[in-house]
Amino acid sequence: MPARIAPLLLAWYDRHARTLPWRGIHDPYRTWVSETMLQQTRVETVIGYYARFLQRFPTVAELAAAPEDDVLKMWEGLGYYSRARNLHKGAKQVVTEYGGVIPASVEELRKISGIGPYTAGAIASIAFDQPVPAVDGNVIRVVSRLRGIRENVGIPSVRRALEGEAAALVPADRPGDFNQAVMDLGATICTPGTPSCERCPLQGECDAFAAGDAEDLPVLPRKNPPKVFDYAVCLIFSGDRVLMRQRTEAMLRGLWVFPMIEGTPTPSQLPSAVRKLTKLAVSGVESAGEAKHVFTHQIWQMLLYTMSVPEDAQAPAGYRFIPVEEMGDLAIPTAVKAAVSAVREYVK
Repeated sequence: MPARIAPLLLAWYDRHARTLPWRGIHDPYRTWVSETMLQQTRVETVIGYYARFLQRFPTVAELAAAPEDDVLKMWEGLGYYSRARNLHKGAKQVVTEYGGVIPASVEELRKISGIGPYTAGAIASIAFDQPVPAVDGNVIRVVSRLRGIRENVGIPSVRRALEGEAAALVPADRPGDFNQAVMDLGATICTPGTPSCERCPLQGECDAFAAGDAEDLPVLPRKNPPKVFDYAVCLIFSGDRVLMRQRTEAMLRGLWVFPMIEGTPTPSQLPSAVRKLTKLAVSGVESAGEAKHVFTHQIWQMLLYTMSVPEDAQAPAGYRFIPVEEMGDLAIPTAVKAAVSAVREYVK
């Protein structure tokens, strides 16, 4: 029975809850920051970023007042940078539309940039004790098994039914702890693939355990494989400066990268390709290795090349020659960190 689930799970949580820096507080800003960082990112990775981010932006007002470049720099290496931009935009919205006070209801939270159904539920339940669910991947897996949902959870009607089941499980007392308990259960026991059912406090209430098909649930929509892109990454030096640009494309927008030419041009083809892209006449093209970066929907396979232009060269429109010793001040994505290392090696 659903009424039995909350007491069992909360008793387990009281004994086995993970000790995390955002636990045990009723601060909507800190919950918002932590839940945003935790989307598609491992807890172990988030812990250090969370502390540094809050040290730099301790309040929603200070985050709202910061330049976007500073926010992206503090997010550097955490990935999925649209999260940082939306968090920043949402903080500005809280200041201008809510007088700097984060609202308590799911309905109002959903109006804020970057706050979707899951994050709204997490903030409302954890920070404000609202008895609402927070449905993420862990919760989908736990509820699918617990309640025996054997249809594709990517189908809207099935997803709505699952969310209804999740909402029915949330108790009026300690809803935030309950939601965090479900997350912990999904992260440590009711894991993808083969769950540790023998250790589960809800074993006796679980439909999938009784049926013996927990490994098959949830039924997920099929994912398309990531698309592979080949790039020549051009490290163009002008004395002790290197050419970079701040991306305006949606992916990695606002981050600094090097000129990139799609495809696999040979070293002999690169001068004309670079001239077409940047209007610069380069010389001394040399291979500087290769790198690969896997995004959720894309894979970048990169061949790195060093080359040079005169020391008095002017950067073309949309680019800047950055002194190599100042690169560390810029927000640079992990995708081109191998290229950054090649730049530092070159100037040695």
